[in-house]
Amino acid sequence: MLNEASVSGSPAGAPEAVKDVTTASFRQDVIAESMKRPVLVDFWAPWCGPCKQLAPVIEKAVAATGGAVALVKMNIDEHPSIAGQLGIQSIPAVVAFDRGQPIDAFMGAQPESQVKAFVERLAGPSGPSQIDTLMEEAARLVGEGDLPGASEIYAAVLGQEPDNVAALAGLAKIQLDAGEIENARQVLAMVPEAKANDPVLAGVRAALELAEQAASLGDLGALQAEVDRNPDAHQARFDLALGFNARNERDAAVDQLVEIVRRDRTWNEDGARKQLLQFFEAWGPMDPAAIRGRRKLSTLLFS
Repeated sequence: MLNEASVSGSPAGAPEAVKDVTTASFRQDVIAESMKRPVLVDFWAPWCGPCKQLAPVIEKAVAATGGAVALVKMNIDEHPSIAGQLGIQSIPAVVAFDRGQPIDAFMGAQPESQVKAFVERLAGPSGPSQIDTLMEEAARLVGEGDLPGASEIYAAVLGQEPDNVAALAGLAKIQLDAGEIENARQVLAMVPEAKANDPVLAGVRAALELAEQAASLGDLGALQAEVDRNPDAHQARFDLALGFNARNERDAAVDQLVEIVRRDRTWNEDGARKQLLQFFEAWGPMDPAAIRGRRKLSTLLFS
């Protein structure tokens, strides 16, 4: 049984049972505990086969940290609200919390090597490789807005590891941010077929799809005028949100889609909420606009 699994808990080596966290205990077992050490939340359900495949893999990886990382499990059938607030659409889904905030995540039953690397990043692995150091430097440069510098580093990584999916994803995202949609497509085409489903590609693929949608839009002024004339012009409001996202006005994009959900949740088969979730995937779990959007959406849906 999943709730009977155990990991090596404290640094002293005492076993620590994997908790089944509930909506009521989430604040104590996850938020409060993550102030002391990173906490992984494994969202699962009894009917989910891949969840059962992932369980022993992630428990083994967490046990290897000797208590530096904690693991809890949340049954989304019994407690769906937290998963909904985080924008989780499929399981298994594992979200890492640190200092009270979600900091990283992965979806699906990943290979043991990737799960181990994910957990080790949280625990603080010693002796990072040269590639790891280069990737960290590239991420820092991206954060500072030095896209040419980051591109050079990604190119250097690919010179050593041509199939490094994280470097390909980073380079493609830089091309997208520069408005070079075709270049981004060409970079993604370099991903080996065997790694085509790597979760690190999900965000940049979502961003590429959004960029392609935005490229087909007309003048945003006309869309805004239509929405001003008729607040229930949901398609115009939807297109306006895509346009705002293309201009990197993410909060404005969120507000337009949330307004559609508020006015008519059923419009276009719940299309506004689904588009929000695609935004969140493209922006990444720690993007401020994604965090704000999840809060607004969860307040609207669960209030």
